[in-house]
Amino acid sequence: MPSPIRILTAVPICDGHDSAINTINLEFIRHGIEVVYLGYHRSVGDIVRAAIQEDVRAIGISSYNGGHIEFFAEVIALLRKRGANDIKVFGGGGGTITHEDAAAMKRKGVDNIFFAGTSLAEMTDYVRKQYGRLRGKRSLPKSPDQELAHKLTAIEDAYAIGKKSAFAKATADRRPTSTLKIRNPQSAIRKVVGFTGPGGAGKTTLIDELVLRFLNQNPKGRIAILSHDPSVIGEGALLGDRATMINSQDDRVFMRSMATRGQGGGLSPATHDCLTLLARSEFDYVIIETVGTGQEAMPFQKNGIVDQTVLVMNPDYGSRLQLQKIVMLDLADIVVVNKSDLQRARTAHTEIEQRLEQNRHNQRLIDTVAKRHRDPGVDELFELISDHG
Repeated sequence: MPSPIRILTAVPICDGHDSAINTINLEFIRHGIEVVYLGYHRSVGDIVRAAIQEDVRAIGISSYNGGHIEFFAEVIALLRKRGANDIKVFGGGGGTITHEDAAAMKRKGVDNIFFAGTSLAEMTDYVRKQYGRLRGKRSLPKSPDQELAHKLTAIEDAYAIGKKSAFAKATADRRPTSTLKIRNPQSAIRKVVGFTGPGGAGKTTLIDELVLRFLNQNPKGRIAILSHDPSVIGEGALLGDRATMINSQDDRVFMRSMATRGQGGGLSPATHDCLTLLARSEFDYVIIETVGTGQEAMPFQKNGIVDQTVLVMNPDYGSRLQLQKIVMLDLADIVVVNKSDLQRARTAHTEIEQRLEQNRHNQRLIDTVAKRHRDPGVDELFELISDHG
C-alpha cells in the first residue's frame, strides 16, 4: 500500500482565524490524507521551513486577514529559492479573496483558490487528485535539510510497501558528493532522548521549552525532533505537534512529524530507521516524542538507539493503584510531573516518589510547569539531559 498523501496547512502571520482550517483538516484526515498542521500566526519562513522538513506534497494556506496576494507569492518565491519547486501551494479565504485576486495569485504560481461555498468534498477530491500522483524525478536537494527530508520520506515509503531493507536503500548516497553530512560516531557524542507519556501531559510544550534552552546555550548547535501522532493503516492523521511549538520555529531545529500507521506502542514501523538516520546526521541532540501512551506502553525498550528516556505525567492519573500499573515507571531514567501547579500535584509527587523508590534504579523525579516562562523545573530537567553521558 502506498504512503498517504502528506500536506501542510497553516494560517498566515497576523491571522488568528483557525476555525475553517480546522474543519478542513478534519475532512482531509477522514479521506486518508496526512495533515501536518503548523497552526496560525505563521510567517513565510516558518511555513516553507516546515514544508521542506516534512517533505509534503503541497501547502494549504487559509487567509482571512488580507495581504494574501503578497503572502502566497512570497511562500512560492521562497520555495523556489530553496529548490523545493515540487511543493505546490493552494488555499482559500472565504469571502476575503476575490476572483480577481485569485487570478493574480494563480499567475504567480498558486495552484488553486477555494472560495466561500466550496464543499469540503470538492476540496478533498482536488487534493487527492492533484497531489496523489506519484512523484516524478526530483531535482537534487539544495540543502542538507532537504536531502535529509527526502531520505526520511524514502524510508517511510519503503515501509509502506513492505520493503524490509528500507533504511539501507533510502539512505544510500547515489551521488558523488552529498550535502547531507553523516556524523562519525567516534568524532563526537550525540545524544538521543526519548519522551513518552499519556496524552495531554504536556510533552510537546516541555520539549519546546527544552529546545529554547538548548538554542540559547549552544549558539551554533543543531537539534532534531521526531514526533508521532496516531493513525491506522491507509488512513489519514493530524500531525499537530508543530502547532504548539513556538521556540522550535528556528533554522537550527529540524523537526519531522510521523504517523504511527497502525502500529501500537506509540511509534511508527519506520521510526527506528528514521531515528538511526537522524542520530547519524549532524545534530547535537535528537529528541523523539511518542504519541500519548497507556499503562502498557514500552516504546523505547526494543529500540536500542535512545540514550535516555523521559516519562512525562499529568498529576491527575487516577488512584495510587493505577499508578502501580504504569510500566514505564519501572523503565524511565527521568520521570516528570508536569503541570505541577495543579492542586493534586504535591500528592502526585509523593506517590510517584514512593513508587520509584521501590524500583531502586536511581531514577530522577522532577516537577515542572512547562507553560511557565523560565520554570526552574524545566531548567533542572535540561541540566540533567545536558549532563547525561
